[in-house]
Amino acid sequence: MNKTRRLTVIALLAAISFVLMVFPQFPLIPGATFLKIDFSFVPVLIGALMLDLKSGYAILILRSLLKVLLNNSGVNDYIGLPMNIVAMGVLLTVIMLMVGHRELTVKRFIAGSILGTVGLTLAMVILNYVYAVPLYAMFANFDIKATIGLGTYLLWMVIPFNLIGGVILTAVAGLVFVALRRVITNTHSQLN
Repeated sequence: MNKTRRLTVIALLAAISFVLMVFPQFPLIPGATFLKIDFSFVPVLIGALMLDLKSGYAILILRSLLKVLLNNSGVNDYIGLPMNIVAMGVLLTVIMLMVGHRELTVKRFIAGSILGTVGLTLAMVILNYVYAVPLYAMFANFDIKATIGLGTYLLWMVIPFNLIGGVILTAVAGLVFVALRRVITNTHSQLN
């Protein structure tokens, strides 16, 4: 295995992930335009499938560091980015545990995607409840409890957003993987 080539692949995928994180963002839930989806998870998952889970984590962390260093949105990034790292880390971990070191099949990928999306949603409900809502109220003068209510926010915005987002992200990642399967498989065999 060539360590330099592995690091190059990680760096390139982190840069692509950063670009996808910054530019094409769009809201999914009407009334919650601050909850936006981006496709930065796709290169993270492709990198994990191509190399390994540890490399997927490295791409995720590097992407996030690039966001803080090159496109920092202040309070929104300091509160939201750690949550995004946890959420994408949960989704990535569950998918990779389902796939394991075996051949990637559609059945394993779909099972991992479904379980990962449920895990991502649970993690985001908990993080919003104990971490984000109090911090946004304290540092950004955005008190969700006072404006729409915490239960309404979690039930009608956070849960649907993360369920829909998880499905979209894993579907797009699956399509990209199918399109690039030969390249990913060849790279995996060369670098592992």
